[in-house]
Amino acid sequence: MNFRSIAQLSDQLVQWSRKLPRDIDVVVGVPRSGLLVANILATFRNIALADVDGFIEGRCYRTGHVKEGALNATDGEAHLGFLSTPRRVLVVDDTVSTGASLRRVRERIEAAGLPHTVEYATVYALPGKEEMVDYHCEVLNAPRAFEWNLFHHRSLLPQMCLDMDGVLCANPSSREDDDGAAYLRFLDETPPFMVPSAEIGWIVTSRLERYRAETEAWLTKHGVRYRELIMLDYPTADARKAMKINGANKADVYRRTGAVLFVESDVRQAVEIATLARKDVLCIDTMQMIRPGMVPTARPLMFGDNSAPNLPRRIARKMIPRNARSQILGLVRGNNNHR
Repeated sequence: MNFRSIAQLSDQLVQWSRKLPRDIDVVVGVPRSGLLVANILATFRNIALADVDGFIEGRCYRTGHVKEGALNATDGEAHLGFLSTPRRVLVVDDTVSTGASLRRVRERIEAAGLPHTVEYATVYALPGKEEMVDYHCEVLNAPRAFEWNLFHHRSLLPQMCLDMDGVLCANPSSREDDDGAAYLRFLDETPPFMVPSAEIGWIVTSRLERYRAETEAWLTKHGVRYRELIMLDYPTADARKAMKINGANKADVYRRTGAVLFVESDVRQAVEIATLARKDVLCIDTMQMIRPGMVPTARPLMFGDNSAPNLPRRIARKMIPRNARSQILGLVRGNNNHR
């Protein structure tokens, strides 16, 4: 799974901006993800910014005091006249796959008969789709996922496993995690971080089966749709903690379901799941794709294949529970025996 975070996108846009034509007057973002790209480019370049509707209607967004000239905020109507004369315009989106979205935008702009020189760009393009735009930053193979729209990806979400606490909502604090009255209040009252736009394939949580009714009620109350909720069947939280099985259980579900991606909050569990399942895991805490045997970094490097050396033993001992190490060693030995 090829993944790009907002931090990586920002790094790329700074580099890409230096390669784009220097005489661009206006950056136009295609809603919604293209607006993120346009905003960063326009702010970095200190040039005019518009959305597609505003551009067609002759409007740009006002600028602050840092930009002097036609769009200066001291003139309340200046931003309405900036596009009355011909400009060089760059229309941007985050990605081009089928090209259908950009085609619709291009048709609308051409039908408006505007006097501007308009070019089209996308940050990411599938192989073979680069020719659909005038400029692109990176050719990125499928499957791919982006931080800014991961939880609104209607075709990907049904094929994903999601952790619950730390992903859909906060983790309980030490005071709330008492396996009693305080925990029940947490299960009822904790707000969601966000609500995914489509049905999730599998919610895989270390919550106990005894709290299924409360968990299902919370998911229903907040409109979170899912195909299956998988929980741990232990009598108490202390019994579950003693087994140290959270990561191994998630890895087992990940393999068994055939999901294309697991989203986990805790980086140590993400490493364990990726290693045991031998599949990529997206860690929300570090916002990076953890690959089997990978050493997580504070901030992933933008360029390159995001690969990393195998986990040194001293790091593995700290990050992977002891009972999981024997399973990992067994998998490694099994792989070596079949080479």
